[in-house]
Amino acid sequence: MGLAVGLRSYIIKRIIYSFILLLLVIVVNYVIFMLMPGDPTAVLLAGFSRESPEERQEHERLLNELWGLNDPPEIQLLKYIRNLLTWNFGREMLGRRPIGQVMMQKLPFTVLLLGTSTLISIIIGVILGVYAIKYRGKIFDTISVISSLILSSLPTFWLGLLLLWIFVGELHWLPGARAFPEEWAGGKGPIPLSLLVNPTSQTLYVNVNINIVDAWNLFWGYLSHLILPLVTLVLFSFGGWLLLTRACMLETITEDYVITAKAKGLTERSVLFKHALKNASLPLITSAALSFAFILTGAIITETVFSYPGVGGWLWDAINFHDYAVLMAIFYVVSIAVIIANIIADLLYGVVDPRIRYG
Repeated sequence: MGLAVGLRSYIIKRIIYSFILLLLVIVVNYVIFMLMPGDPTAVLLAGFSRESPEERQEHERLLNELWGLNDPPEIQLLKYIRNLLTWNFGREMLGRRPIGQVMMQKLPFTVLLLGTSTLISIIIGVILGVYAIKYRGKIFDTISVISSLILSSLPTFWLGLLLLWIFVGELHWLPGARAFPEEWAGGKGPIPLSLLVNPTSQTLYVNVNINIVDAWNLFWGYLSHLILPLVTLVLFSFGGWLLLTRACMLETITEDYVITAKAKGLTERSVLFKHALKNASLPLITSAALSFAFILTGAIITETVFSYPGVGGWLWDAINFHDYAVLMAIFYVVSIAVIIANIIADLLYGVVDPRIRYG
């Protein structure tokens, strides 16, 4: 009973602190972008080079008035905080599409790619890290460490281009770009979906025509385009988890409780995974939580190489065109994800390590 009350009190406190932290992040985010060099109006007016100075000045005045840049800084800040807290991100500078709508279109692709690659990298890295400790000082440990360092040091664009050259250019096994076949653009996928109205009851219902062949074509259409960017990110990322797991395990493998567990006759696998890894997992939990939080930023280089329609490529375009509204929206969403990830990590600490108490 006392633990439940302490946990509830801890969660309430963390939510209050997190909201205050979110406000501070919003303010800092605003200040950083306001102090950044470059003028978004200059990008939009670059095509009007033949205008007279008076016409250009008038266009700049209209843009500043449209975006509220003529307001005092404190009014701009209050409007900015209000818009972010109400999830009103405005529109893109170039496409003029609602930022929230575009973000919801791109987030599923990024979450699928980055979420899957992060999960696979963690699983592979942790398992190989444990076995590197099991065979520490031997050839498996040496090869694991060296290969991790090499793969983590390779530029992701070079690794992606190498995979494209092998599996697309030479073997012709996989498609080279995008997240789905080109002929699916405009909603022309293998599963037709239509909204119909029942003429008698006047109710709206969804009609989906699907069969096994269409389901497989849909599944393989997305999977075949996902494989190469996924493999690129996994090859680049799993080595970091292997090295982190190995470093954490080195500190616990010689502890008394591990020696005692071995003396009781437990198998080495049980000792490594149930005792040593469990007590060495707190840094892993923190890193995993932050890794999943930052997947919302996308993989800029990898998505660009494979023309993947995720947040990463969108973020890169926003940087190039000084689209501060898009950048602010993305960093705001990432800040929320990081704050939530830290709360989840703190709660998992108590599950993994019973010595941690809340209250």
